Amino acid sequence: MTDPETPHSRWSDLDRPPLNERALRRGLIRPGGLWTSLDVVTTTGSTNSDLVAVASSRPEGTVLVAEEQTAGRGRMDRRWSAPARSGLFFSVLLTPGDNVPVHRWGWLPLLTGVAVATAVARSAGVDTALKWPNDLLVTVDGEERKAGGILAERSGDEAVVVGIGLNVSLRATELPVPTAGSLALADAVSLDRDTLLRSVLRSLEQWYVDWREADGDPATSGLQEAYAAGCATLGRTVRAVLPGSVERVGEAVAVDGDGRLVLAMASGGRYPVGAGDVVHLR
Repeated sequence: MTDPETPHSRWSDLDRPPLNERALRRGLIRPGGLWTSLDVVTTTGSTNSDLVAVASSRPEGTVLVAEEQTAGRGRMDRRWSAPARSGLFFSVLLTPGDNVPVHRWGWLPLLTGVAVATAVARSAGVDTALKWPNDLLVTVDGEERKAGGILAERSGDEAVVVGIGLNVSLRATELPVPTAGSLALADAVSLDRDTLLRSVLRSLEQWYVDWREADGDPATSGLQEAYAAGCATLGRTVRAVLPGSVERVGEAVAVDGDGRLVLAMASGGRYPVGAGDVVHLR
């Protein structure tokens, strides 16, 4: 019999029970719904990398969840790591091409942010703000902390894999950097990962289906308004580090119809940022 205190035992941290794969499937996969399969693996390098590799042979709505990621990735190839079963680490396969023009696919990470924030507020009682374009922020001891992130990657001409990482039960001593946070540190009313994952996927399904039925139009679907309402970047002075190490500093005043962050420059002009790293200056 395996010693339950060994590092490799799935029960070695009873505060962090494993996800109930069977119950998750039962609650999320239904005829006519978006989610078509859901698999939970004990550990993997990156759920995004795994799903991108098999995207051409899998249907839309495939969900891959890992209890632990050893090579999780964020934007700009940043690494994402956390103790096993301390968060939600999963990727979903979406194929919006039949309804949504490709130029609107850039809204998918922003849509996912709205869906996650909505679900976390509902299920964990934590107000989650969005930092453009794809960070999830919570308040810990009066300070904004990053508790999650989103990474969208194209796979071929038809598919997009969207990965979500969310710190749930990380303790202060387990944070990878001092500016990180978790739902536990933000005083969540619940840290039940099964409930959180069901809530996030149901919220994501609702937002995605509404957006797709609106042909990806962010205004008609209500996505643009919802994102702006929850975006902590708007109204602040920011520094945008653009590809090629070019920097722009201005006040973030809007998210336009293409999902770009619009900066009001000191010179009086406006500058749309479509890609880059944004730092909140105040």
